[in-house]
Amino acid sequence: MKRLMIVAGCILLAGPALAQSVGEKTGVNSALGVAPSTADFVKEVAISDMFEIESNKLGEEKGTAQDKTFARQMVTDHTKTSTELKGMVTSGKVKAELPTALDSSHQSKLDKLKGETGKDFSSTFASDQVSAHKDAVSLFERYAKGGDDAELKDWAGKTLPTLRHHLDMAQELNKAPSVGQSNK
Repeated sequence: MKRLMIVAGCILLAGPALAQSVGEKTGVNSALGVAPSTADFVKEVAISDMFEIESNKLGEEKGTAQDKTFARQMVTDHTKTSTELKGMVTSGKVKAELPTALDSSHQSKLDKLKGETGKDFSSTFASDQVSAHKDAVSLFERYAKGGDDAELKDWAGKTLPTLRHHLDMAQELNKAPSVGQSNK
């Protein structure tokens, strides 16, 4: 624990540019409520959208009826935000690079989900969706509050209510009774 505190302190003292990227990658920025840099925000949003689209395509294919309804909405909404983000970047309005693939953390979650079926699939799917949307809400809140690109900051603020609704919906997936189990 001491080592973690020392590392966190060093990261914060290393300077704003380093703290932004390393801080976002390690979760320090989120814990401290620090807005990500524009480059970090774009990268995290793009990866999040890719994960949402791919994991929810699996949800449409392998999930329960409730999973499938949720998944269809997520594919639609995250395709929309992905298209909007790409449009801002490719037009030159937002100066950042878009990743073309998932990072290793999201890829391993997706690979795990691909290998599961039935109750295991639904449980992991719901858990992943709650976690992903908590992260997304935090990311968008922090950027909307303190981001350094006005257009992107405005977009983050406008997108937040939808992400909060997604989180509420994902949390409901966790509460759904499993098929074949009694409600004792």
